[in-house]
Amino acid sequence: MEQLLAAVDLGSNSFRLSIGRVVQHNGHAQIYTIDRLNESVRLAAGMGPDKYISPDAIERAVVILKRFNERLAGFHPNRVRAVATNTFRVARNLSEVLPAAEAAFGFPIEVISGHEEARLIFSGISNELPPSPNRRLMIDIGGGSTEVIIGKGLKPLLLSSLYMGCVSYTDKFFADGVITEERMSNAILTARRELEGITRQYRKTGWQEAYGSSGTAKGLVAILQENGMSKKGITLEGMELLRKRLVHDGKVDMRNLSGIKPHRAPVLAAGLAIMMAAFQELKIRQMLPGEGALRVGVLYDMLGRESEHDQRDQTVQQMMKRYQVDTRQSHRVHDAAMQFFAQLKLPDTPEVQELQRQLGWAADLHEVGLSIAHADYHKHTAYVLEHADMPGFSNDDQMLLSFLSLGHQGKLGKLKRFETNNAWWLTLLSLRLAVMLMRRREDRETLPLSLQARGKTVQIHLDHEWMASHPLSQASLLAEVQAWQSDINDLSLELV
Repeated sequence: MEQLLAAVDLGSNSFRLSIGRVVQHNGHAQIYTIDRLNESVRLAAGMGPDKYISPDAIERAVVILKRFNERLAGFHPNRVRAVATNTFRVARNLSEVLPAAEAAFGFPIEVISGHEEARLIFSGISNELPPSPNRRLMIDIGGGSTEVIIGKGLKPLLLSSLYMGCVSYTDKFFADGVITEERMSNAILTARRELEGITRQYRKTGWQEAYGSSGTAKGLVAILQENGMSKKGITLEGMELLRKRLVHDGKVDMRNLSGIKPHRAPVLAAGLAIMMAAFQELKIRQMLPGEGALRVGVLYDMLGRESEHDQRDQTVQQMMKRYQVDTRQSHRVHDAAMQFFAQLKLPDTPEVQELQRQLGWAADLHEVGLSIAHADYHKHTAYVLEHADMPGFSNDDQMLLSFLSLGHQGKLGKLKRFETNNAWWLTLLSLRLAVMLMRRREDRETLPLSLQARGKTVQIHLDHEWMASHPLSQASLLAEVQAWQSDINDLSLELV
């Protein structure tokens, strides 16, 4: 039990519990989430201008907190932290609500300020993202408040908590579930007025990446992408299409709207209005989903982590240990793949630098599947890397790792389901050749071949004397050339 920490986020719309396992590696600590509970409470529903939490809402909260109490049986109080947000902050009957909530939960509940909530949200998202030199904008639309943050690395630069949320705006503009153009316009305008006070400072500071966290943002991403309104993430154009759909239907019609969860339907219009206002005021072009948010920030705050490092390196090392990867072999493949990749002389851009890092991690982890079965082990590896809980890796990161691991041997036709580009295929080629050359699991001082990219053709320059004495490797190379003569990509190989 001493390895576990628990964080509880008592929000205005949902109560969330996360339990994380702390793992120490090379002096750095990581948190792996091992259990989550997410319950819709809608604590702020029907709160009204008098700011009293209703008896029905209190009853719902008590029921959920008793469930959380059962899950946390045996936890020492200093391993559990519960934070309550906007609805608790503004409730005039807090003196009645808080004792009842703590009695049901069995642990102290801390009502945090909007500024502290924003700081913890930033910490939670940042610790789940790869490190970046860029400034990042983060927006978390909760049930009763919206947090807007700009930060760099693990340091927040601007923190704001605005009094608007998907539950409070639902009560204010869409209480009966009816959606009209006038109501949407009024909700957006009201939200823009809330944002006006921070717009100038935030736009002056600027950012290069934008992330949205928690239910509203993730719900919008799912709806926009699954209904073809956005190719990736949240865009203003996609939200305009969704707005028109909702106004046309006059309500949230789940039969005609893919990707929406039932408990998000009542607050969808309000959340959409707030997000559209943020895009319009702050001139956001695209927003990606951010994992972690408040409860993960609470976990890391408990841990007291202050150092900044690429969490993905630590995750890879832990996975190699967990799946008993042959580290000497992974290092051989890693080094060879890096040499091949460098020989291709791709442009020195952030995207290519990231591809190089991903190639290294894929080489380190390509034999993970051997711990499951030798037959088709690359398929097992690909499944694990796509679906495992990998702190620091985004869904897109894991999809690329899955592509590389699935394709590092065998036919290329099985990769049709992935959305790829030329750089991905060149990266995969580097890994395939490295795995092939290191099949004997012996150290090599020099590689018997090198690569040269010429447009859509990659020339493989051979040490012919070495090849003549290694017929298996020669046959493997000829088979590799044949494997790339397919219509799945535009690359071809040529032996020189």
